Amino acid sequence: MRHLAWATAAALAMLAAEGSALAAEAKKTLPYFASISAGRARMRTGPDKTYPASWLYQRADLPVRVIATFKQWRKVEDPDGTQGWMLAALLSERRTAIIRGPQPIDMRDRPAGGARLAWRAAPGVVGRLSQCGGGWCRFDVKGQAGYVEVGSLWGVEPTERLP
Repeated sequence: MRHLAWATAAALAMLAAEGSALAAEAKKTLPYFASISAGRARMRTGPDKTYPASWLYQRADLPVRVIATFKQWRKVEDPDGTQGWMLAALLSERRTAIIRGPQPIDMRDRPAGGARLAWRAAPGVVGRLSQCGGGWCRFDVKGQAGYVEVGSLWGVEPTERLP
């Protein structure tokens, strides 16, 4: 009987923690950027598993913009402008971005146009963001990192600051 009481208490604590995490995420100012955390994530036409899937994303870390919330569902927009609903559990607060434009972009060793060239990233490359400010972000592609101008990225606002 004692084990049942502990199991019940643990289950209730997990539900409360999950509920508070969803509530904290729902309180964010819309829209905000997130990323797909799962290797396979379905976008649906409505906020329930009974709605048909419109896309299957197979690219973890792809940035998305969250534009609406409904319970555990998030209406998201992908870099191409496609909108639909995803379960919040398939999304992460990890900030990522995708290179946009027709040409590869320069990744610098410092956040300055005249800084030494560290790498180049092709259009469509996804990387993790940090240290954004002053029109530059540190962009990390699987350990190859450098600073890029935010105008070359989708997944961050031009005036946004990230630690």
